[in-house]
Amino acid sequence: MDLLKGNIKQAYGKYLLASFGSALVTSIYGVVDLAMVGQYHGPQGAAAMAVIAPIWNIIYSFGLLTGIGGSVLFSATRGKGREDGEENQYFSSAFLATVLISALLWIGLWLFEEPLLLLFGADESLLDLAKRYVLPIKFTVPVFLFTQLLAAFLRNDSNPGLATKAVLIGGIFNVFGDYLLVFTCDLGIMGAGIATAAGATISVLVMLTHFFSPRNTLRLSTPQHFLLRLKRISVSGFSSFFLDLAMGFLTMLFNRQIMRYSGADALAVYGTIVNISTFVQCCAYGVGQAAQPILSINFGANQLLRIRQLVRYNLLTVAVISGLWLTLCVLVPQVFIYLFMSPTPGVLQIAPLIIRCYSLSFLFLPLNIYSTYLFQSILRPGLSFVVSVSRGLLLSGLLICLLPIYFGELSLWLAMPITETLVAIFVLYSMRRLLHF
Repeated sequence: MDLLKGNIKQAYGKYLLASFGSALVTSIYGVVDLAMVGQYHGPQGAAAMAVIAPIWNIIYSFGLLTGIGGSVLFSATRGKGREDGEENQYFSSAFLATVLISALLWIGLWLFEEPLLLLFGADESLLDLAKRYVLPIKFTVPVFLFTQLLAAFLRNDSNPGLATKAVLIGGIFNVFGDYLLVFTCDLGIMGAGIATAAGATISVLVMLTHFFSPRNTLRLSTPQHFLLRLKRISVSGFSSFFLDLAMGFLTMLFNRQIMRYSGADALAVYGTIVNISTFVQCCAYGVGQAAQPILSINFGANQLLRIRQLVRYNLLTVAVISGLWLTLCVLVPQVFIYLFMSPTPGVLQIAPLIIRCYSLSFLFLPLNIYSTYLFQSILRPGLSFVVSVSRGLLLSGLLICLLPIYFGELSLWLAMPITETLVAIFVLYSMRRLLHF
C-alpha cells in the first residue's frame, strides 16, 4: 500500500487493525497472568503482581526506546526518497543498541532482583511470590525488548500483519500455558512466569520470518556514526520509552503510598487497576503505532494535508476508546475484581469506589498517549517530552505524594484523573497550534 498517495482512511484502517490487535494481545499477557495468579493465590497473588508490574515497565520501555525511536527515523528518511541505505543505518543502530541494553538489564535483574522488588513495594509476605514469578523471566529478558523492536520495524517495513500474527500466536500460547502450568501442573505464580516467557519467545521467532520474506527491505550492516545515530534514536524514542518507564515509577509510588495509607486490600485492588489501565494504554498505543508509519513518511514528504486528515481519524478513535473504558469501569467495577482474583469481603467493600475514582483518568489518557506518538512522528520530540514527563513524573508524582497528606487516603485515587486533565489541556493547545485545526 502506498502510504504517500493511497487512501488515508484505508491505510489507517489496515494499520490500526494490525497494531491494535498486537497491542491488545501484548496486554493480555499481563491480564491473563493476573487473572490466573489472583484466582490461584487470592488477593496476595494480585498484590504480588502489582509489585512485579514496574519490572515489565522498565523492560518494555527500553524496547520502545529503540523500536519506536529507530523506526520513526527509518520511515522519515524513506519518505524523503533517499536510496542510499540511510534508513537501514537506523535499523542497524537500533538493533545494536537493543543488544547492548538487553545485556545490561539482564545482568541487573540477576544481581538486584530482591532490592528491586522491595523498592517496588514488596513486603515479606509478597517477596517470595514475586520472586517465583520473576525466576523464568530472568532467563528471557532480551526476548521482551526484541518483541518491541521487531514489531515497530515490521510495521514500518509494510508488514504490520506479521507483527500482529506473531504477538497473537505468542499470546494464545500464554493463555493456554497459564492455565496448564498454574492450575493443571499446580505451579501457581511460577507457572504464569514460565508461560509468559515462552509466549514472548514464540512471538520473536515468528517475527524473524520477515527477514526471509521477499517483502523485507530491512538490512543489517555495520552502523556508521553509531553514537550520533543512537543519540537521534534516543531523542526520537524518548517519549515512548518514558511512557512505560514512568508507569513503572508511578506503580512503585502508588504501591508504597497504598501500603502506607490503606494496606494490602487496597494494594490488591490497585493490582486490578494496573491491568485495566494497561489495557487502556495498549488501546492508545495501538492508535499511535498505527498512525506513526503513515505520519512519519508523509512528514518526510511534506504532505501536511494528509497528516491533518489522518489525525482527525486518530482523534475519533481515541474518543471511542475513552468512552468505552470509562463507561465499563463506572458501571461494572466489581466485574473486574471477580475477573482478576477471588476477592475477600474487605476487597469487595472498597473496590468499587476506588476503581470509579481512578477510571476518571481514562477520559483523557488515550489522547495524551496518542499525542506522544503524533509529536514523535512529526519530529517534535520536545513536545512529546513535555507530555511524557508531566503525566509520568512531575504532575503525577507530586499529586500522589501530596494529595493523601492534605485530603486523606481517598484523594490518592484522584491523582491520575487530575494529571491527565491538565496534560490534555496542553496537548489540545499544542495540536491546534501545530496542525492549524
